[in-house]
Order: sequence, then C-alpha cells, then structure tokens
Amino acid sequence: MRTRTTTVSTCLAAALAASLVLAGCTTSEGSPQRGGTSAAAPPPAATATPVPGAGSGYEGPRPQDQNLLAWTGDPNDAGHVTAQSAAGVAGRVTLVRIVLREQTPWANIWLGLAGIDPSAQLSHCYLGVYGADGTLLASTADISPQLMTDAIAKPLPLAKPFTAAPGTYFVALLLNGNWATNALTFKSTGAGISVNAGLTPPNLRYSTVLTGQTSLPATLNLAEQSTSTINTGWASQWYAIS
Repeated sequence: MRTRTTTVSTCLAAALAASLVLAGCTTSEGSPQRGGTSAAAPPPAATATPVPGAGSGYEGPRPQDQNLLAWTGDPNDAGHVTAQSAAGVAGRVTLVRIVLREQTPWANIWLGLAGIDPSAQLSHCYLGVYGADGTLLASTADISPQLMTDAIAKPLPLAKPFTAAPGTYFVALLLNGNWATNALTFKSTGAGISVNAGLTPPNLRYSTVLTGQTSLPATLNLAEQSTSTINTGWASQWYAIS
C-alpha cells in the first residue's frame, strides 16, 4: 500500500506541474508568449504637448533684459512723443502710475528725452516718487540741466535712494520755465485718451494734480487727480527704475 500511494501522488504532482507550464505559456488573450515574460508590458503613459509661451517659457521683453528693474512699458514700444506748451503744463505735477510686484531697490528714474529746445529757459524741474497714500518718498535734484542736452533715455538719480515694497507708486514730473511747444518732448507709450479706461481717482494711470508748483509737495491728495490736461495729449511718459 505504501508503494502504490507514493506512485499515485507522484503522478498527480507531475500532472499539476504540466498544467502550470501550459498556463504560463499563453497570454491572457490566449496568445503564446515570446521571451518568457509572464505578462504583457503596459502601454507608455501619454505625454502632454507643450503650449508655446506657457509656464516658465518665453514671456516677452522684461526690464531685466536691459539692466533695469521695472518700467512702465517696453521702451521698444515707446515710439511716440508727448509735447505740451509751457502754459499747459508748467507748474503742474504730472503723475504716471507704476505697479511693483516685488521688493525693488530704487536709485534712479529713467526718462526718455525725445527732443530738446536749445533756447529753453528751464528751472525748478524735478522727478519724484509718491506712494499710494500720496506721500513723497524720494525726489531728484533740479533736472533742468539734463533736459537741455542729449535727447536719449537717461537715468536721473534720486537724492535719497530707497527700497520700494511691492505696491502702487506714482512717478511725478514737474516742469517750470519756458520752451517751444513740440521742441521739449518726451518718449511715451503711445497711449491716447483711453489710458485711464476702467480707472478713477486716486488710481488713475496718468493724471495731473495742482498748479503753480515750483517744487514737489511733501504730500498729494490723489483724490484730486485730473485728466483734463492728459486728454489733450500730454503724459503717458515712459519711465523705468534702476
């Protein structure tokens, strides 16, 4: 009996092993396997097609491309000029809004001087920076001499450089003296009467405040921003920060 039982068990084990071998030689679809693998490889994962300009790709000109920290627009687009008579803007504080989205050391205001009047008599001309609350944060010395020479983009240093936190600021320009209309001119963004579309004081992008000023006031009431002079073609000057 012992010999007979052993023989039967051996036969059953051999039959079971044979059935397992046959099962391993076919795929789940009944096709023979090649290369001895036990299952078909999964298909490769789908790969998304990159979208031009998306994510961290090219996003157009940036101030840092020209060793600047911020600007009111690409100077390549500042092809127009703004010109106004002395009677129109002398003594007015002209404001151009600039929004900083990161902390920025501010030492110079770049101005695009498009044309000069060699016969002009200028004095008490300044650039400055106001915060969103209307407080004067920094200003230049009298820039009258720089407005008489070299019609180029030029940096005009602040008397006391400062570090600007992210937020809204206004670059202020004050001109005084006499000059020929269409001679003393500034590079601008080319924007027209629509420059303040969707905006109201105290957040106008281009505006003027006050008259009869010979220096930049310590504070401005930005709720008094006016567009009457802006709508005649003045302002939209191009500025940059370094």
